[in-house]
Amino acid sequence: MPMVIYLDNNATTCIDPDVLAVMMPYLSDFYGNPSSMHSFGGQVGTAVQDARGQVAQLLGAEDTEIVFNSCGSEGNNTAIHAALAAQPDKRHIVTTAVEHPAILNVCKHLEKKGYTVTYLSVNGQGELDLMEVEAAMTGGTALVTTMYANNETGVIFPVEQVGAIAKYYGATFHVDAVQAVG
Repeated sequence: MPMVIYLDNNATTCIDPDVLAVMMPYLSDFYGNPSSMHSFGGQVGTAVQDARGQVAQLLGAEDTEIVFNSCGSEGNNTAIHAALAAQPDKRHIVTTAVEHPAILNVCKHLEKKGYTVTYLSVNGQGELDLMEVEAAMTGGTALVTTMYANNETGVIFPVEQVGAIAKYYGATFHVDAVQAVG
């Protein structure tokens, strides 16, 4: 049998045996709906709440600020649409040209719905120029959305500084941090 080398771990990787061992009871024995009132649901609901607390602690957030989705794309899509719905008079979005397709696809869709999207470039090292972020901002900018860590290059974006620029201009700042934790 030929040796196979898997080089796409940034997209999906084999589950760690320790993680599988912790998850197995919830895949075989504790399968109740966590929102249900019965004991099967209650056991799973407690586990979900515990996990929510662990994620909150990791991120320096409150338990009530953590929402679980089926995937990062769903979470990003929900956050972007909610941010835009909160500012219906603003129709401009600032993002980068190197975002994950989950972001780029929703931005392309929003352009068809009448939004203007500015796609910022990165330099040869994959870095974002903060002066370009500032130059892209307008009074009509509703949203600035960037990744935290690039899923292909590993470059870390200066999200604190980008967030400060967005805040200064009254725009919501969304960070796709799917690849950043861990």
